[in-house]
Amino acid sequence: MKTKVLSLVLLIAFISLGFITKNWDSNSEPTLQPNTMKNDSLLRHVVLFKFKEGTSKGDIAKVERAFSALPSKISEIVGYEWGLNNSPEGLEKGFTHCFFLTFNSEEDRAVYLPHPDHKAFGEVLGPHLDDVLVIDYWTK
Repeated sequence: MKTKVLSLVLLIAFISLGFITKNWDSNSEPTLQPNTMKNDSLLRHVVLFKFKEGTSKGDIAKVERAFSALPSKISEIVGYEWGLNNSPEGLEKGFTHCFFLTFNSEEDRAVYLPHPDHKAFGEVLGPHLDDVLVIDYWTK
């Protein structure tokens, strides 16, 4: 039990470091500020899905294919990968699928989000989705 708690604390600390940068002011304590875009950074868009109980393997495969087709339809997506959870920690909270998209800019992501092909994908996904978690961050 102690190992799981320590692992969770370390995971949260590690993730937090990816989302913040330290701003040192010589006259004050360190402050935390959101990470901002840098010229050599990439914008990562991480999407996790939890499917409704009883969703068939065929319907899940249909969602996987539909999401995987988006990079060929939306040129602003410059990187794409996906996979199934295989963590032994038991902390997935029912989320099984991770989709990882890369954009060069916030403007490119802004084209993707309301894009008709992205909206059409949402129509395929919607009936089967129990929960979704989305996190975007700039690489360092």
